[in-house]
Amino acid sequence: MPSRTFVYVDGFNLYYRALAQRPYKWLNLHALASGILAQNQIVEIKYYTARVSGARDPGEPGRQHAYLRALMTIPGLSIYYGRFLPKKIMRPLVIPPLIGSKYVLVHSTEEKGSDVNLAAHLIRDGFKGKFEAAAVISKDSDLVEPIRIVVRELGLPVGLICPDGAVPSQLKQVASFVRHIVKQDLAAAQFPNPVIGGNGKPIHKPPHW
Repeated sequence: MPSRTFVYVDGFNLYYRALAQRPYKWLNLHALASGILAQNQIVEIKYYTARVSGARDPGEPGRQHAYLRALMTIPGLSIYYGRFLPKKIMRPLVIPPLIGSKYVLVHSTEEKGSDVNLAAHLIRDGFKGKFEAAAVISKDSDLVEPIRIVVRELGLPVGLICPDGAVPSQLKQVASFVRHIVKQDLAAAQFPNPVIGGNGKPIHKPPHW
C-alpha cells in the first residue's frame, strides 16, 4: 500500500524560489504534492507562512488572503502562522558616491517562526507515529537537523521537494530522497478559477496572477 505521507510546506521559501516570477501562484498544494509523489498517499499538508503587511504593496494582503482561503478548501490542510519582523538596517550601495556615505538606511522585513514551527511539527509528528513518510517543500538548510533526527533516529523516510534546481548539500545528505519542482508541475497543479469556498461563495484568483 502507498505510504501515509504528511507534507510540510515552507510557504515563503516555495513562493520566492518557485512562484514569484511565474504565473502559477494559484497553486493547489495537494495537486502539486500528489503529482510529484505519485506513489504516496498524501493524508495531511501543513503550510507555514506569515501575514504580509502591505507596507510596500497595498494589494498584497488581499491577494494572500484570497490564496489562503483557497488553500483552506483542501481537505487535510492546516495553516500555521509565524510573523514578520519589521526593522531598519544599513546596506552598502552598489555604486558608492565619491563623497559621502557608502551606506543607506533601508526598511526591511524578516519572516520569523515558520522554519521553527515546521521543524517542531515534523519531529513531533514523527515521534507520535502520525505518518509513515514525510516530505518537506523547502530548501532552507536550517531544516537539516530536524530532517536528520526523523530519518536517522526514528527511521522514518523524509523526502525533500526542492522549489528550484539547486539543493544545498547538507540537505541532500540527510534527506531520504530529493525531488525538484519544475514548471510543468506548477502548471498542472493550478486551482480552478474561481474556487468554491466552504460557504458556497466563489474565491477568485487575484488579478495578474
